[in-house]
Amino acid sequence: MARGIARAVSFGGRATAGWCSYRRITVAVCLGNLVAALLVLRSLTAPGSFAPTAPNRGGGGVVQYTEEQIKSVKESIRIRREAEPVELVQAVKKLRKVFAREEKRRKELPLVLKQKISYDILRRLQDLGDNGSLAQQREVVESWRTEKLKDIKSASTQNQSNLDLSSEETRLLKRALEFNWQMLMEDIGLWIPEEVIHTVHDDKPENEPEEEEIIAGPPLSPQCNAELHTDYDGAAVRWGLTHHKESAADCCQACLDQAKNAKPGELKCNIWVYCPSEFGCFSPDKYEHKHQECWLKQADQPKLNFKDKYSESYRDAHPTAPVVVPWMSGVISA
Repeated sequence: MARGIARAVSFGGRATAGWCSYRRITVAVCLGNLVAALLVLRSLTAPGSFAPTAPNRGGGGVVQYTEEQIKSVKESIRIRREAEPVELVQAVKKLRKVFAREEKRRKELPLVLKQKISYDILRRLQDLGDNGSLAQQREVVESWRTEKLKDIKSASTQNQSNLDLSSEETRLLKRALEFNWQMLMEDIGLWIPEEVIHTVHDDKPENEPEEEEIIAGPPLSPQCNAELHTDYDGAAVRWGLTHHKESAADCCQACLDQAKNAKPGELKCNIWVYCPSEFGCFSPDKYEHKHQECWLKQADQPKLNFKDKYSESYRDAHPTAPVVVPWMSGVISA
């Protein structure tokens, strides 16, 4: 009896030890983790898991938005929709349709036909020569267009046009010349700029005095006899390249002082030439004449170099010369 019980106990112990092996325990733990992961994933993907909520200040969970908050959100959406630029959106849609139609018409005209047109117009322009004005070029191109339309309309089925076009090409060309001429010119690379004619209108009433040009610095003495936009010639008593004065009045005074203090046998200044322009003053010599240059000169018979404006012939010979003489000068009165 005791031996049988021992055998039973021994058998039960071996069975329990075999069922609780490390392998079976590991499998059981993995299955438990998988079930827990599935439950978490299900809770996250549930329909109400992403509903608008707010943290509960009292702790312990979340609460949904209030009716007032939902109403505010709906109101903001309504305001945003009302602020939408409906007219602008509609206008953009219309423009897109127009561009789509133009693009379709561009594709309808074969490339070979565009090349024929461009070569024909190019020959017409070459016959005009290089000296043709913009107006003449535009007239030649418009004349070609008019002639081609007339030729297409009056051509028979056998003789479509002098471009040797098929009936379909003739139809497309006729529509392009009549309705899409500007677009066709862009496609073949033909652009003739508008000729700008500048006309100066003098709206100043008659007998109205000219506005006096303001001279920087102190007023000049009547002895200076200042003349704007004037350059007098004469022998240099003092070179202006190294002789600068703050104003024309100072330059004139320097001339008066030199004449007063000149030693016997020295040239006495009776002409002053000043550069009032901040950008410097033009001169045909090789030097760069800068602002505030003051030239002191002497001449028994003062002679003008330039007055008011440089002539067109002079500016043709001197491309850097401005239109208006920048210097100002004066001949000292006795």
